[in-house]
Amino acid sequence: MLPMDNDGAPHDEYSERATSVEDYKVTCIQFIKDISGDYLAWVDYYKLPEEEDKKRRSQIHAIVERTNEWMAKIATTIKGVDVVMNDGIQKMAENTAGYPFQIGVFVNNMSGYTLAKPGIVDINIKAVGRQGFKVKLGWHQKDKRFLISSTSPVEIDESNISDTDSDLLDLHLKMDAQKCQLRDVISFTVVVIETKDGQEYERRGMTTIIHMG
Repeated sequence: MLPMDNDGAPHDEYSERATSVEDYKVTCIQFIKDISGDYLAWVDYYKLPEEEDKKRRSQIHAIVERTNEWMAKIATTIKGVDVVMNDGIQKMAENTAGYPFQIGVFVNNMSGYTLAKPGIVDINIKAVGRQGFKVKLGWHQKDKRFLISSTSPVEIDESNISDTDSDLLDLHLKMDAQKCQLRDVISFTVVVIETKDGQEYERRGMTTIIHMG
């Protein structure tokens, strides 16, 4: 049983009532602080070994700080605040569930909170399964490979993605962010599947946000 993510859906009831970007930032910064308590409660529920418990708690606290910093300093529109806020919620859900196998997503050698210029952006996805397991890129939903939320239209080229599992995943994908402007923000989630004897064993999402700077 895992905590639910919010599937990137903006909190319309907040954004529709927002009278200014600054007021909305204050509301959403408090919301991130409040909802983090729910994810910390899930960590309690899991009754994890001490070291893993401490790791997940520290990751959730770090996400709250970094997400709120991005909302305060980087987001310039209500849509931008929504993208950053939902990115933080997604990250909290992922880190509450933890990662039983190694996975990393990198943009310009940065992970989690990243920086790129408008244009074609290289995304590097790396993963290694546990001993006896293999890995491959999965689907966020049945008909949607990636979850993407952005202040400007972007696309990830899926033409070179293999559905074959392997011991090591080291994949470079191209994101078309040519329609982006400076200060745009893009959040995307990739899903990696761990397999054994050709059958799915575990799946984990990893969410990354890009600041166009």
